[in-house]
Amino acid sequence: MAKAPPKPWPTGQAEQIEPLVRRVLAPNPSPFTYTGTQTYIVGLGDGCAVIDPGPNEPAHLAALEAAIGDEHVCAIMCTHTHRDHSPASRPLARRTGAPIVGCAPLAFDTDGPRADEGFDPDYAPDRVLANGEAMTGPGWTLTAVATPGHVSNHLCFALEKSGALFSGDHVMGWSTSVVVPPDGDMGDYMNSLQLLHERDDRVLYPAHGPAVTKPRQLVRSMIGHRRQRENQILRLLGEDRQEVGELVPQMYKGLDPKLIKAAALSVTAHLIDLERRGLVARSEDIWQTS
Repeated sequence: MAKAPPKPWPTGQAEQIEPLVRRVLAPNPSPFTYTGTQTYIVGLGDGCAVIDPGPNEPAHLAALEAAIGDEHVCAIMCTHTHRDHSPASRPLARRTGAPIVGCAPLAFDTDGPRADEGFDPDYAPDRVLANGEAMTGPGWTLTAVATPGHVSNHLCFALEKSGALFSGDHVMGWSTSVVVPPDGDMGDYMNSLQLLHERDDRVLYPAHGPAVTKPRQLVRSMIGHRRQRENQILRLLGEDRQEVGELVPQMYKGLDPKLIKAAALSVTAHLIDLERRGLVARSEDIWQTS
């Protein structure tokens, strides 16, 4: 996990990052959001799409409205429903009249511990995109790429003909994604990484952190990193039966205390996947190799 770059950050500024794409950084930095959520505006002139509108923060909504100006908003698109991604969809839809399009809503008990921004229970899309379905506007087409794992409803959006993919929280250059059971699934996450590795995207625009200009190289390294974590868990459990809390300090040396819970949840996600594959077993909170 990389450290955030020194300030000033371009919070609230509309940055033109390629001919059809602008980026606006929200004022919500944290250990899990890096410098904040990056909202992308696709299209210029006749109509645009807003991808990952971000948190419902008045300053961020004002920055988005300034960036959009008088342009017609064709759609407000969400990669998934964590609270740093989708809550601004509702006030932005009220102000622009645009439909909310993209990932499906989630409905499950969220009383358990969460390592990230938590889920947006009020997300209500006007249209859910299945894998391969597209949203079109003047001069652009955005196609949904289903990438469950970080959460079950995660989508990426491919900007056709440009080679750009908006990767949400699935692939980021500054950090691996947190996979939090029960909704996050490590097996699905690994399959979704493999899916992106097989694509030929030119650049990834994540919701947090800098653009990824060598997507296949990064994704390959992420797959390798997760396999190393699996092997590490199997080695440690081969030495002795252990709880998750005992595995984390052995696996994550010098970890920021703020990230211990996230690491424990990630290890748990690995263990559940290994259990499903018949490689480990548990008795209450104790894990061992099968």
